Order: sequence, then structure tokens, then C-alpha cells
Amino acid sequence: MNMKIAFVGKGGSGKTTLSSLFVRHLAATGSPVIAVDADINQHLGTALGLDEAEAAALPAMGAHLPLIKEYLRGTNPRIASAETMIKTTPPGEGSRLLRVREDNPVYDACARPVRLDDGEIRLMATGPFTETDLGVACYHSKVGAVELCLNHLVDGPDEYVVVDMTAGSDSFASGMFTRFDMTFLVAEPTRKGVSVYRQYKEYARDFGVALRVVGNKVQGRDDVDFLREEVGDDLLVTVGHSDWVRAMEKGRPARFELLESDNRAALRTLHRAAADAYAHRDWERYTRQMVHFHLKNAESWGNAKTGADLAAQVDPAFVLGEGIGAVQPA
Repeated sequence: MNMKIAFVGKGGSGKTTLSSLFVRHLAATGSPVIAVDADINQHLGTALGLDEAEAAALPAMGAHLPLIKEYLRGTNPRIASAETMIKTTPPGEGSRLLRVREDNPVYDACARPVRLDDGEIRLMATGPFTETDLGVACYHSKVGAVELCLNHLVDGPDEYVVVDMTAGSDSFASGMFTRFDMTFLVAEPTRKGVSVYRQYKEYARDFGVALRVVGNKVQGRDDVDFLREEVGDDLLVTVGHSDWVRAMEKGRPARFELLESDNRAALRTLHRAAADAYAHRDWERYTRQMVHFHLKNAESWGNAKTGADLAAQVDPAFVLGEGIGAVQPA
């Protein structure tokens, strides 16, 4: 099984906490995991047990964009220079691809190992955002480093890439929301909590995005009924209060094996749903959507910004995939 999984939801919904629990769960099963903090508020590191200083010391992917571009373009003859690559530039013949288990210059610069109770994962982060970053160009160029890596990433058997996404509808600012095999939308049982679901559902429908809702901060039957009414069969599982999580948020987590049994069961449900989505993985559609968003970005701002015809970067014969024929050697 090889999966790219996104956690989305409005700010404060608990998506970072749930994505960190899911990462811990996967590590406990022995799966290789890359966790990516792509949220505007960088909290995934601390949710995975780093102290504030360690989390602040994580390298910022956005700061290494030139290196990422230069490495990924490889010998692709359609890409004249790293400067002409934008966040949506798709791979083609000669491009270098990223694999979960390998070592490469991108991981050397941007990934750090994080030791968990039941194994080790790699953590990558877009980098902290300051007030000056909140102009659209800067902000999306930082998240653009994540999108570029996802576009060039081939995950192999039993490997997972888990991305804690930007809160709310900001996730649609690019084609990144189509880069996942499964998207878990974390929703509280409130009207605000389900409003992001409605937006996401609309976008997801047009692109065949697999979307399931995780009800969080659920306190009783009434909360479950409310969510079921609002999101119907998309509701996968609900999660309530956790003493383990509360201790973790205070920086004093117990061992992960002591997480409450109902919450462990919820994580297994997420794992099964992700596994079921794998059966529907369609590399041709995945590649087609990459190209769709690239052409859209090229036309709206990319050509003007780079002074190049970025449509020429598309390799019409290339399909990203797990098969040897489709994967270019790094």
C-alpha cells in the first residue's frame, strides 16, 4: 500500500492533532512515513513531540526552493532552467523523482528525522509564516515547494506521505488538493465546522477527490446526529475528548500505546479507509490533473512571471506511476 493522505479543516478543528496521531499510528505499524507540515501555522512538529526550539529549528522548504527545483528538473530537456519552474511544473522524461525511502539532496536540506515511541518518521515543513508572508505571492510560493515535491513523488509499497494542509479553503489556491489518494476533513459538530466541508465537497466532486469526514470534539449522540445530517455518508468516524491528547498538548504525553482504545480504533478506521481508496488510484488521471493545473497557472501568471512559455514544459508521453517504465531514474 502506498498512499498520499491530506488532513484538512478549518483552523482550530483539531486537524493537526489528528494528523499527528495518524502519523504515530502508521509509524507503530512499521510503515515508512513522511509527514509534511503545510499549514500556515506550523504546529505539526510540536504535536509529534518536538519541543519549541526543535520545531523552530526545522528547515523551511520554502527557503530551499532553488535547490528543490534544480534537483527535480534533472536532465528534463523541456525545462530550460530552474528559474522557469513554477510550483505546478510537472515531471517528464529526465526529471528526477522523489521516493519515500531514499536519501536525496531535497531530504538532506528539508527533512529531519523525528523519533516516535514506535519508530522514526521524516518530517518536512514549509517553514514559519510571518506577517510579511501573508501577501499571496510569498505565502503560496512557500506552500509551492510542497506542491512541487508532491508532483515529483512516487510512493512505493507500504509507504505513506501525510500532509497537514492549510486551514479552510486556502487549500484550493492551487491544484495541491488533487494530489492525494485520500483527504480526511476534520469537522467539529457546528455550522462553522461543516461549512469548510461544503466548500471542499464542491471542489472535490469536480476532480474525483476521495473525501471522508472525521468528526472531532464530539460529546454525545446529538453531535453525531448533527454531523450525520450535515455530511451524510461522508462521515467516517467521530472522535471525542482524549486525556492522552490533553497530556500531549501540555508536553507530557504518555506512550502512544496508552492512547484510549476508542481513539486507537478510530485511527484504524482511517487507515482502512485510506487502504480502500488505494484501489481507485489512477496515475493517468493524476498526471492529467497535474497538467491541467500547470497550464492554468502558466496562463494566469506563470508565463508572465518567468518570461517563458510554460506549456512547453508538459511532456505529453509521460505518465507518473509506480511501474518501472513510467518512473525516471533519479
